[in-house]
Amino acid sequence: MPLYTADSSIDHLSLQTVPEKFIVFYSSVVDGQLWCPDCRDVDPLIKEVFEPEDGPSALIVYVGNRQQWKTPDNIWRQEPWKITGVPSVVRLEDGKPGERLVEDDIATQLKEFVKKQ
Repeated sequence: MPLYTADSSIDHLSLQTVPEKFIVFYSSVVDGQLWCPDCRDVDPLIKEVFEPEDGPSALIVYVGNRQQWKTPDNIWRQEPWKITGVPSVVRLEDGKPGERLVEDDIATQLKEFVKKQ
């Protein structure tokens, strides 16, 4: 399935109703690139895994610029998502956040992680 990008109007509750099985949380794009170097590093792997037509479906959500992300009240840090670092890949289970991979674990475990369904 294709890799989709959430538009800026999506909120943390409506995200639970998306049809995709995985949510990829990335830093926002600033000056033409993701501001987080870890997000930039895993982006080719994310595309390799989720972009093929026969691959799993995923939705990219941008958590904000560096200042927005660093604030403790960032909506993605709150229930139900509780994102602690970007990049993060979260598996949706019955519309709720389930297992997740965070930062360095994505590079080494993503391919196996998406196979567990």
